[in-house]
Amino acid sequence: MAIRVMIASFLMLAMAGCASNVVTDYDSAAVFGNYSSWAFTDELGEGQSVVSLDGSRIRNAVERELNRKAMKKVSADEADLLVAWKIVEEERLESYGVGFGLGFGHSPFGWGLASAPPVREIQEGKLVIELADTNTQRVVWRAASRRYLNEDQSPEYRRELIDEVVAEMFSKYPPGLDQGSGGY
Repeated sequence: MAIRVMIASFLMLAMAGCASNVVTDYDSAAVFGNYSSWAFTDELGEGQSVVSLDGSRIRNAVERELNRKAMKKVSADEADLLVAWKIVEEERLESYGVGFGLGFGHSPFGWGLASAPPVREIQEGKLVIELADTNTQRVVWRAASRRYLNEDQSPEYRRELIDEVVAEMFSKYPPGLDQGSGGY
């Protein structure tokens, strides 16, 4: 019996390790072999006039990954693809501490009262990167992170997280090379 439990635990751990930290989606009609150049869009999103610290980290990671794909960075009017990114803010509830419960009874009947552990809201950011065809002005590829940025992370951790997530995103570009990732 203990062997079965250990095997089941190992299999669950192995399956969890296979889960992707990003999800991708793409336009199946796009011919990705035709794209050889790219540029960031001029839009910084949400009225920003300067690039944030995370924005700079994201831009550096995207540029590094597209260079690895042998794609050339050019001006926006010469590019085949425009790269847009955003950090989508989401709220998550997190419980902390312990709840309290009290009960009494006899045989199959009894009474009980319990309180749930305290809960707090946490603001997190999910990175989304989109590539748009400059001729059609349509998004042809999109990747979203399942790992989140939050205020409690150190600058070093945020840089490492962004680097890892962006590298994993672009490991699935161009689509068709790794279709085991699952999409939206």
